[in-house]
Amino acid sequence: MEEASGFLPRKNVLEEYVLVDQSSNHRRLKKRHNREGHLEEEEVGRPSKAVMMVVEPEQIGAREMFNEMTLNGLYETSIRDMEKLQITVANEAEKKRKSGSKAVRDVVDLRTMLIFCAQAVAANNHTSAREMLKQIKQHASATGDATQRLAQCFAKGLEARLAGTGSQLRQLLMAERLSVVEFLKAYKLYMAASCFDKAALIFSIMTIEQAMIGKSKVHFVDYGLNYGLHCAGLLRWLANREGGPPEVKITAVGHPQPRSCSAEPTEETGRRLSKCAHAFGVPFKFHAITAKWEAVCIDDLNTDADEVLVVNDLFNFTTLMDESIFFDNPNPRDTVLKNISKMRPDVFIQSIVNCSYGASFLTRFREALFYHTAMFDMFDATTPRESEPRLLLEQGLFGGCALNAIACEGVDLMDRPEKYRQWQVRNLRAGLRQLPLNPNIVKVVRDKVRACHHKDFLLSKEDQWLLQGWMGRILFAHSTWVAQDASSE
Repeated sequence: MEEASGFLPRKNVLEEYVLVDQSSNHRRLKKRHNREGHLEEEEVGRPSKAVMMVVEPEQIGAREMFNEMTLNGLYETSIRDMEKLQITVANEAEKKRKSGSKAVRDVVDLRTMLIFCAQAVAANNHTSAREMLKQIKQHASATGDATQRLAQCFAKGLEARLAGTGSQLRQLLMAERLSVVEFLKAYKLYMAASCFDKAALIFSIMTIEQAMIGKSKVHFVDYGLNYGLHCAGLLRWLANREGGPPEVKITAVGHPQPRSCSAEPTEETGRRLSKCAHAFGVPFKFHAITAKWEAVCIDDLNTDADEVLVVNDLFNFTTLMDESIFFDNPNPRDTVLKNISKMRPDVFIQSIVNCSYGASFLTRFREALFYHTAMFDMFDATTPRESEPRLLLEQGLFGGCALNAIACEGVDLMDRPEKYRQWQVRNLRAGLRQLPLNPNIVKVVRDKVRACHHKDFLLSKEDQWLLQGWMGRILFAHSTWVAQDASSE
């Protein structure tokens, strides 16, 4: 209990707290315990303007960042940030070379120790697990090299699992998620440091361009819209389309439950996209659906016969439950895919995280370790170690995902990624037919990656999937689908 309490929010019951009366006079009450332990209540005045403006700088900063990433173009902004990042990394490498300093390699193999510790945890050998965890924490560091930063994240997960798992830890992750500004800073760095989301954006836009030949209306159905930054990129491209911008309708299928990363209401994202469309001169309609994804069907979309219907999943189907939870009934993944097939889209664009957690804790731990090892190595090669957004990205976003994957089980797991071959089987079983990759799209994406990014980024194709990764490890995959009985055209 003593160890478990370390992972729960600490709240001193003797601290002052403020309650706001919701009656017409908006009377503010302050409650506190006096020295004798009795509860006192006194009325306090209205907060000063200084107090009321406490959150305003955060809102202003978020608004400015949104404007930069949407109105100026997400892809264009990331390219400029990437060029600055590459100059900074090159300058640091040159300083180290001139100083003659060499990195001191730690004799401790932290990754092997993490696996041994996980094995001890799985075997309920808590004494051995705690001893190894103690050694790991001595060498782990949030500001060290890639392996030390990785060990810092995974040690927290192992420690939490030893202390106890479940909804309390998930609630803690929700309470400590990044603010909007922190999330945007981390995401901007991610876009600049890696090619993964930029390649996904190019792949989606060029696929939609191909589907819209000769058409003047497009209906974009997006699962898990988040902040809609990729949709703003789509609107920007459509504004410059040859022949003028088409009529655009976006249906956002929002997450019915909050995620571990910072989030906002789907309607707020819609208002921002409406402003973008107006600024770009694009005729625009927005429709929000907040429901269980497996319940969303063609009747909810308000489709028109003359519009191009595009359904999009950008790495979000990992949040759907699978067979590990639904043993007898059709699981939500299969249901959502079947409903997409019944929508008969002109194209269904699927982007997945290529990682398989499996059914057991040890399998999930190893897969999460391999995936995060590749990501942290990539950040170490492309991003300065002193970067504050890198700390938010690694310890906040990726660290939170790792913590949940290691410490939680069952319905408390927020992500259940699968390999692209597993998704291929699911899609075919749900009545979808895979489209061949367009060679021109593959060439454009490959040329962009090779021209702008680190040499160790991987981009290849297999079984009509466009694969992305780092140093030989496949991390993401993209493909396009239609209903099985749809026209070959």
